[in-house]
Amino acid sequence: MSKRTHHDTIRGKVAVIGIGMSPTGKVPGRSPLALAADASLKAIRDAGLAKSDVDGVLCSHAFASPFHRFSVALSEYVGIEPIFSNTLQVSGATAATMFNVGAAAITGGLADTVLVSGGDSLFSGLTPDLALRSLTESRDQQYEMPFGIPVANTFAMTAHRHMKEFGTTPEQFAEVAVTSRRHASGTPGAQQTKPISIDDVLSSPMVTTPYRKLDCSLISDGAAAFVLVSAARAKGLGIEKPIFILGAGECYTHEHLFLMPSLTTTGAVESGRRAYAMAGYGADDMDVAGIYDCFTGTVIMMLEDLGFCRKGEGGAFVADGQMTYGGKIPVNTHGGLLSFAHSGMPGSLFHFHEVIAQLRGGCGARQVAGAHLGLVHALGAGFATNATTIFGTENTL
Repeated sequence: MSKRTHHDTIRGKVAVIGIGMSPTGKVPGRSPLALAADASLKAIRDAGLAKSDVDGVLCSHAFASPFHRFSVALSEYVGIEPIFSNTLQVSGATAATMFNVGAAAITGGLADTVLVSGGDSLFSGLTPDLALRSLTESRDQQYEMPFGIPVANTFAMTAHRHMKEFGTTPEQFAEVAVTSRRHASGTPGAQQTKPISIDDVLSSPMVTTPYRKLDCSLISDGAAAFVLVSAARAKGLGIEKPIFILGAGECYTHEHLFLMPSLTTTGAVESGRRAYAMAGYGADDMDVAGIYDCFTGTVIMMLEDLGFCRKGEGGAFVADGQMTYGGKIPVNTHGGLLSFAHSGMPGSLFHFHEVIAQLRGGCGARQVAGAHLGLVHALGAGFATNATTIFGTENTL
């Protein structure tokens, strides 16, 4: 088999020219559709385009919405008649797959201007019982759901295994939460900004061992959206700071947790490898990262699997301050799912919004100096789904 070249991929062929975000956190009285519409119209305005310019729409599924065809409902709601549309669902990895599918649609001639959008209202739109049910029903229907295994328990099992194999400690998990909260304190609109300490995390209520409440992501309302066009079109529109998709990779290793090939090494190894290969850059080249942080231990495992440190050294890496400003890779500079907001499948779109905003140089006091290359990794379903996207400014092409 001949080796694939950059010319055969989406590398540098698609640019993000518009970003938008709805209010996040607790937003009562606004449906997932209304939140997604808010973010979408902001992204379209940010791109300097009109609604009529959009001919492709991709959305994530929303737990608190009755619309099975969410992308079609959103188009109708905001007044768009696309020629390309889909609603995707691969759990937490969905955000990254929307960028991949959108880029493929543009390079394949199926659409010229693709709106990527997702919104949900997990905080205001679901009762606690319904929220728990939705998390339980996301597990395998035959072997896992009947025993009431929520998503949190599946991730907790991987954390236990990581502790056993590598000596990772609760204090190291807690450092992820502390760092994320510190980042959120400088982010307008973040849901939780009150500083916390390692002791605060370790004394918070137990949820599912080894994870305590502050090891777990938030429950939130909110939406984010993006406008994608070809690189040539971005140039023709005179976009000042287009951000290019340089690399992308996905990997799906299992559906049932008990068939996960390894509890401590995930499909992020493969999705990251493919994204780096396509981009022509490696982990050491990244200036900023958005890493899906449904739980603190998840970040530690992903830092390892994505090559920012060696397997088993993620706990020490985090404890040494390597995931914040001045460290090897500033991660989740907006506060992530742990402190900024987590509205379900759209949650990772907030990571995309932050990394793209960082590369545009628009993050004010929390700006990572000289950021030109950024990575976003999205995952879901107990590490069953993994997707990695690498972005760069024009001078990285």
